[in-house]
Amino acid sequence: MIKRALQLVEHDVVDSALRTIAFGKQGLNALEIALQNGLGEAFRNAAEIIGRIDGRVVVTGVGKSGHIGRKIAASLASTGTPAFFVHPVEANHGDLGMIASGDVVLALSWGGETAELQGILSFTRRFSIPLVALTSGAASTLARSADIVLLLPKEQEACPHGLAPTTSTLMQLAVGDALAVALLEARGFSATDFRVYHPGGKLGAMLSHVSDLMHGGERMPLVNKGALMPDAIDELSRKRFGCVGVLDDDGCLCGVITDGDISRHLDLDLRQTLVDDVMTRNPKTVGKDTLATAAMAILNKHSIAALLVIDETRRPVGIVHFHDLLRVGVA
Repeated sequence: MIKRALQLVEHDVVDSALRTIAFGKQGLNALEIALQNGLGEAFRNAAEIIGRIDGRVVVTGVGKSGHIGRKIAASLASTGTPAFFVHPVEANHGDLGMIASGDVVLALSWGGETAELQGILSFTRRFSIPLVALTSGAASTLARSADIVLLLPKEQEACPHGLAPTTSTLMQLAVGDALAVALLEARGFSATDFRVYHPGGKLGAMLSHVSDLMHGGERMPLVNKGALMPDAIDELSRKRFGCVGVLDDDGCLCGVITDGDISRHLDLDLRQTLVDDVMTRNPKTVGKDTLATAAMAILNKHSIAALLVIDETRRPVGIVHFHDLLRVGVA
């Protein structure tokens, strides 16, 4: 194994990073220009054929193109386009059976002459499976075999020897991301749909709705209009949400009493005071379909600890506390 001591000092490392980013920018600029010309029509055709299939997008590639392919397959699958990655070597040893009629194959190879891809290329031609090539080799074996060629402009790699895939893989990734987003938008893929594929982690928390987190039923702190303040204080103490909702004669929310409201009315004899005289009218509320992130934004903006959740008739159906939002990772 070749291993040499580093000879770089800090400013040389930063200069190298800036050069790499500059080459990447050049590649993306060239890609943008290409999309405004011939590549744009091929890209549209690729999106249309993927949008029409009943099966899946089978992504394949070797080496760095393979690594980019795995990411493209994951992005497609997570945004509503069923997709998976098949390694071409494994395909030659039985995994061709994973590719079925109704699928589309997306093959990545910068030069287009990757020998390991030959098995998949032959398979797609034999069984009339649409083949989309992502390559810079216009006259390559891959391009000649494909039904649609996403031809990438040949830009200089950031590697000083022009060997390590850098600019080229960035361009491949950009096209893959663009394809995933274009298909997402064409399908009308919503945030609610997105959460189906992302139930865990920070992203899942951000896509949660208030209905997923709220407390309902007997957990809701509520009193009726006309009740005395000791009833409200007792409810506030037992439920421990820092607020109590006040209901009118129809069971609709007409006000809320918070710890702060009680502090501001200590000059009154609260034992004889009605909740009507202490409550804040027209309190901040949310619907059960409100995103958790939106609920947190309301809490932060108005410096409050909890929100009552109401239906279309303003009847309370739950309550959500900022601790509930923090617990699942919404911040």
